[in-house]
Amino acid sequence: MQRDNRVYLIRHGQVTGYERFPVYGHTDVDLTDVGILQMEQMAERLRLTELKAIFSSDLIRSATSARLIARHHDVPIYFLPELREMKFGDWEGLTLTDIRTRFPEELQKREDDLVNYRAPGNGESIADLAARVEAVFDRIRAEQQANDIVIAAHGAVNRVILCKALGLDLARMFNIHQAYGCLNIIDYFPDATLVRLING
Repeated sequence: MQRDNRVYLIRHGQVTGYERFPVYGHTDVDLTDVGILQMEQMAERLRLTELKAIFSSDLIRSATSARLIARHHDVPIYFLPELREMKFGDWEGLTLTDIRTRFPEELQKREDDLVNYRAPGNGESIADLAARVEAVFDRIRAEQQANDIVIAAHGAVNRVILCKALGLDLARMFNIHQAYGCLNIIDYFPDATLVRLING
């Protein structure tokens, strides 16, 4: 059966400050030396793939990842704000420990309604994120009919795409691990979706 697309879905490499378990969201941070090495290794893994385009979040950590992968492919790269990580409002840049200490009541609200909860300070809910990501993802796939593409994005963005591909409720998105520098491969057919690799 002829497939509509193969999507190589990548999470950016390791970021500065990673050891503190920060919540970066829309905060712009760069890759560490390890993160750059992870993406150079990813570029090598994808060297022989016949890509037609690369799409990336416009945040530095994903954009750098996309550029490293593009070294082996003479294809256009598109940097899209719609592929940004979830926006965490007042929690941006804080560690998980900071959030637990300073926002215990808010964390309880989040636990009570994971999909619809928004962090204070104009944060996005998972439902908001999914609406944003699924809209741009559907548009990309339609524009890239029959093409193999890379999407270089973020942990939560990738989980939204994988949940949809696997038919999982968004409440289960954190059951899917997305390590720094990981690769997911999804094939889309007219009447089916096949997830070939997760967190590889």
